[in-house]
Amino acid sequence: MALLEGKTALITGAARGIGKALALRFAAEGADIAFTDLVIDETGKQTEDEIKSLGVKCIAYASNAADFAQTEEVVKKVHEDFGRIDILVNNAGITKDGLMMRMTEGQWDAVINVNLKSAFNFIHAVLPIMMRQKNGSIINMASVVGVHGNAGQANYAASKAGLIALAKSIAQEVGSRGIRANAIAPGFIETAMTAALPENVREEWCKKIPLRRGGKPEDIAEVAVFLASDMSAYVTGQVIQVDGGMNM
Repeated sequence: MALLEGKTALITGAARGIGKALALRFAAEGADIAFTDLVIDETGKQTEDEIKSLGVKCIAYASNAADFAQTEEVVKKVHEDFGRIDILVNNAGITKDGLMMRMTEGQWDAVINVNLKSAFNFIHAVLPIMMRQKNGSIINMASVVGVHGNAGQANYAASKAGLIALAKSIAQEVGSRGIRANAIAPGFIETAMTAALPENVREEWCKKIPLRRGGKPEDIAEVAVFLASDMSAYVTGQVIQVDGGMNM
């Protein structure tokens, strides 16, 4: 039996990148997939088709994860369309890097709203459903910079640290209801964003990683399957760094 058969996963920001990798991996394990993105464009539709080709139900929803009212509506629609929500992955995220002395209020607010407030929005909307089911797994996609900080990314690091603390707090609040909450903290992952970095920067980064390579979105997806499935039935309130040993 597939690890996630009979479960429905809701993943934010999953039209591309790590979110897409998670959705495809969950679908391969039998989960039906609901995913959101700010706009469901041609890329989002292609992702939806790829997931459906694995033999599971999949619906893409256009929604601003940072908007509380929109989130309430989209979660209601997902529940109506699928009948249940067993897994929530808070993956939506952006960066607007800059040194603190030059960072604008707009840069700070945008990152906090998309990366952290969106997780509050979705957890707030999904918890009543999971509590009625007496089961659920919430996964916050954090970052190693949320554990260790990073110069030039105060807004991003603060948002990711918040996601870790949020997962730990939710784990304490609803563990007695059979709901688990954990965080994944990826390190240097090969995505379109990191591909845009100069080659020498990428090489120097990899030298600091004991495994001597960047991670792949699929590396994150494997850990997410573990946290979403019953294999981790006794794991909650944890942050798992998936970084090749970069920040051990």
